[in-house]
Amino acid sequence: MFDKATRLKLRFDTSRGCLGVEDLWDLPLTGRFSLDEVAIGLHRQIRETADMTSFVTPRPEPDENLLQLRFDIVKSIIDVKVKERDEAKLAFDKAQKKQQLLEVLARKQNAELENKTPQEIEAMINAL
Repeated sequence: MFDKATRLKLRFDTSRGCLGVEDLWDLPLTGRFSLDEVAIGLHRQIRETADMTSFVTPRPEPDENLLQLRFDIVKSIIDVKVKERDEAKLAFDKAQKKQQLLEVLARKQNAELENKTPQEIEAMINAL
């Protein structure tokens, strides 16, 4: 799909001009100028094209295929970026939990040292 898009030099009309496939990766997932906005616009165009039914005049197939290709590319990029976002959030949550557990462990180890007798502490110091 991406090789076809690059061979065709496919461009995406947006509210801020035409973008290439590589430019889509820089857009945020949501917001005013986002992948979501581009996907919604393409989806709307696909629905409008599908609604233009004529039993006499055939629909323009190549434009419809390019429109679907554009939508599929944007959707694919959205899927990748959503997966990356979710993985990053999971990694962040795990790192926070690990840090919390390390802090608890340090407090317990300190409490254990606090409970030792002076003679035990001196013996530990001498052992170092």
